[in-house]
Amino acid sequence: MNKKEALLSVSNLNVAYGNINAVHGVSFAVAAGEIVALIGANGAGKSSILRSISGIIPYNGSICYKGKELKQTAPDFIVALGIAQVPEGRGIFGNLTVMENLKLATWHRQDKENIARDFDRVFILFPRLAERKRQLGGMLSGGEQQMLAVGRALMSDADTLLMDEPSMGLSPVLVREIFRIIAEINKAGKTILLVEQNANMSLHIAHRGYVLETGKIVLSGTGKELMGNPRVKDAYLGG
Repeated sequence: MNKKEALLSVSNLNVAYGNINAVHGVSFAVAAGEIVALIGANGAGKSSILRSISGIIPYNGSICYKGKELKQTAPDFIVALGIAQVPEGRGIFGNLTVMENLKLATWHRQDKENIARDFDRVFILFPRLAERKRQLGGMLSGGEQQMLAVGRALMSDADTLLMDEPSMGLSPVLVREIFRIIAEINKAGKTILLVEQNANMSLHIAHRGYVLETGKIVLSGTGKELMGNPRVKDAYLGG
């Protein structure tokens, strides 16, 4: 993809934790309206890439969003630019209610009418959250907490969602439900960069994907192409 066509472009990204190099010279692009999947084993560097884009960890290289270089940009300003992360482990506030968790994501917004509209959309998308508006986040089930984490990202009014292992720890039924909702969010106009160990489900809904091994991109293609790739089948799809 031409860099000029990209909504999000990552160029020669390098991330190190002390003497450990987690990401080595990674470059890729995401166009507006795409679902792009990053797949790979634990420790492949997937989450480090998302944290770099969110401004949470330092990195070398270039990350551009809507043509703006994000290096040295504070995480809260990156959210205001239109990027929201659904973190691994959900990261909700267990001592706050569902409504309070959702309201926190609107801190930078002034559009009260649209905020009310987005609350309605979240509760249509996740009826269980509507039923538990006044319940503490820590009292929700794992699946409900994941729904709340996604709903919170949507309440930020971000154009792009960075989703880090959204199916982790969920039952097979809830995994299918979460991926159905991710596809629905995308159809409604959100761009999604998806990190997942469940390669089968993520490649089913992804327009394109990248395979990472030891911090490097080793394969790329459409979701369909990667699902048909013998190397991907053997390593990530159970043959």
